[in-house]
Amino acid sequence: MFALADVNSFYASVEKVFRPEIRNEPVIILSNNDGCVIARSKEAKPYVRMGEPWFQVKDRDFPERINVFSSNYALYHSLSQRVMACLEERAPHVEQYSIDEMFIDATGISASASFEDFGRQLRTYVRTCTGLTIGVGFGISKTLAKSAQWAGKEWPQFGGVLALRPENPRRTEKLLSLQPVEEVWGVGRRIGKKLQTLGIRTALDLARARPAFIRKTFSVVLERTVRELNGESCIPLEDAPPPRQQIVVSRSFGERITDYDAMRQAVCSYAERVAEKLREDGQYCHHVASFLRTSPFDAGKPGYGNTATTRLSTGTRDSRDIIQAAVRALDAIWRPGFRYAKAGVMLSELRPDGVAQLNLFEEQQMRRGSDELMDLLDAMNRSGRFRIGFAGKGIEPAWQMKREMLSPAYTTRWGEIPKAHLL
Repeated sequence: MFALADVNSFYASVEKVFRPEIRNEPVIILSNNDGCVIARSKEAKPYVRMGEPWFQVKDRDFPERINVFSSNYALYHSLSQRVMACLEERAPHVEQYSIDEMFIDATGISASASFEDFGRQLRTYVRTCTGLTIGVGFGISKTLAKSAQWAGKEWPQFGGVLALRPENPRRTEKLLSLQPVEEVWGVGRRIGKKLQTLGIRTALDLARARPAFIRKTFSVVLERTVRELNGESCIPLEDAPPPRQQIVVSRSFGERITDYDAMRQAVCSYAERVAEKLREDGQYCHHVASFLRTSPFDAGKPGYGNTATTRLSTGTRDSRDIIQAAVRALDAIWRPGFRYAKAGVMLSELRPDGVAQLNLFEEQQMRRGSDELMDLLDAMNRSGRFRIGFAGKGIEPAWQMKREMLSPAYTTRWGEIPKAHLL
């Protein structure tokens, strides 16, 4: 038996945790550079659509105040980790599926408590520890657990907890008959439209489709979904996420870049961050690529985009090596006379920690004490007391991502911890 725990309106709910005065007010979260709406609280959904550009929303009159925040990814990650820790304390096996969703192995839970009681216990514990509300769905497969969690959101009478037991197939059939096929985990809008042309409009229609037909017409992945909807568990819980094949850090600039020095600062900054991600993943990289492009929306302006790759003779996770390689790649593709809107750095040919292939005939060798220095650097930056970086990225450059409505780093910076005032 699987359970899926999902934080309700995660980004907006995190912002509300530290601002109790807006707990019942509409909240929206904007994308990078405050471009468009990427998250909404339930109170904001009647007023604002997902993906609406901020410049269209900000001058509109609403019947009540809309609280607007720039994306605060450090804060969201911190609260996500806290929710994960809470669930790990209460469940034997937890797999983090996304920043706000966690699968739980619920095998054997029914021997000591009903699934609904266990789900309510999880809700209470997470709410007490983090201030966030989760919904919990149970099913004999991951896909059914996702469907149960979806139903728990759709119908408030379930109180955010719903279990689809194998001994009650009528409840499962009823729920699946009410779930649109595009809402099924792994289907989505594009495949959902194709299924609807075949007369498959609900999750129950999909469950009753012949697996061989679905595999032939669509893919083995959708066939697996059909089997999961029928109670056949095809997707086990993962003990650890598979190692990534590539790591990318890219951003749209707060303003267009036309100067090489500014672009070099941006690439240094992205290379520094992607190196941190590489070390978090416990891997070494052998390819470092830099890319840049202009905006397709700059009407009447010349357009350009390109990518270059630097191959390293030995695997590295050292920020210094990655920054140097990224700048060399940038030099190969930089062209003056353009208004650049975005750039990034990508690492590929990743290999696990400890199996980097050294080459005795190359002049470039691994730096002495590299791992120890990088570990120290990461530990100091994780402390939250200060931030140590490389000077090549500049100090508060003008091209930085615009986040004019950014909330404080309540949980990751000592100077921004919430203050309680006694009256």
